[in-house]
Amino acid sequence: MRKNHLKPIAAVTGCLALAATLSACGGSSAASDEKVVTVYSADGLKGENGDGWYDKVFKDFEKKTGIKVKYVEGGSGEMVQRAVREKSNTQADVLVTLPPFIQQADGKGLLAAYAPAGSDQVDGADKASDSKWTSVVNNYFGFIYNKKELKSAPTTWEELLDGKFKDKIQYSTPGVAGDGTAVLIKAMHDFGGKEPAMAYLKKLQANNVGPSASTGKLAPKVDKGELLAANGDVQMNYAQSKDMPNLGIWFPAKQGGKPTTFALPYAAGLVNKAPHSANGKKLLDFMLSEQAQKDVSEVGGGFSARKDVKGTDANAIELAKLMDGVEVFEPDWSDIDTNLNTYVEAWKSATGS
Repeated sequence: MRKNHLKPIAAVTGCLALAATLSACGGSSAASDEKVVTVYSADGLKGENGDGWYDKVFKDFEKKTGIKVKYVEGGSGEMVQRAVREKSNTQADVLVTLPPFIQQADGKGLLAAYAPAGSDQVDGADKASDSKWTSVVNNYFGFIYNKKELKSAPTTWEELLDGKFKDKIQYSTPGVAGDGTAVLIKAMHDFGGKEPAMAYLKKLQANNVGPSASTGKLAPKVDKGELLAANGDVQMNYAQSKDMPNLGIWFPAKQGGKPTTFALPYAAGLVNKAPHSANGKKLLDFMLSEQAQKDVSEVGGGFSARKDVKGTDANAIELAKLMDGVEVFEPDWSDIDTNLNTYVEAWKSATGS
């Protein structure tokens, strides 16, 4: 039994007296009074051993507010699809996913406007102008390789076509996983358009193991040597490397070009018609609090979403070195949001997926 059912006798009496005219007492619904908040999230921020950013933030939040966090994770697209299916009976209060899926969620009417405390310190490119979502952890797309099996990191896309990568490379599924969709975005940027990118991915398919709904599941395979290379993202893979010593992070370049990446932040929004909307707002405020943002690099291996919070810990310094010399481009998210299905279908056609 929830504690808020144990109301003082006077309050119960008052409620009974008004029973003829009121259908409830003490709130719009029992659900809204619950000391719980449900988070649907893309994977990557929860630690393999309970030592990730989410683990600390949720524990600190529960200790401060008494609100228990119920957590559900999956691929970026998977979480949005689940929320769409539940639209007539909303279960989630907060949705955290990667671009372009956060824009997709907004387009499907899943998000309610709310500007969390501290969101004024988030860069304009990393939040919605109408407050439907804001980045809570900044991040970048990347690839991983096995440092034990490969003497040095691959440097180009073209290297992955080599026979030594036969059945030793895998990337998560575009249109389902955020990092998988990022493979398409980066390939189209690096190769100069959809057609040359699809021509390359068609060739790569000869070495590709096959689809994976979750990017997070690829890192253990790379660490064990089952795979030599896979896609990922800097925050998740850097955090995983603490327990997976054979993981190395790299950024593919087109032959003759520079290594590139783009920002792939974890963006959070309040779910429209959330059953525990007030608790969802409190959690979003907490995620963007100064302490939680300081923990992003120190605990989570990521980059603070707030411009006024600069990590000075050892992780932050190492992450800055990792990004040195890598060209960061800004995708046209509006185009990607509009044409994502077209790009995914082109990928399926090119790869026979």
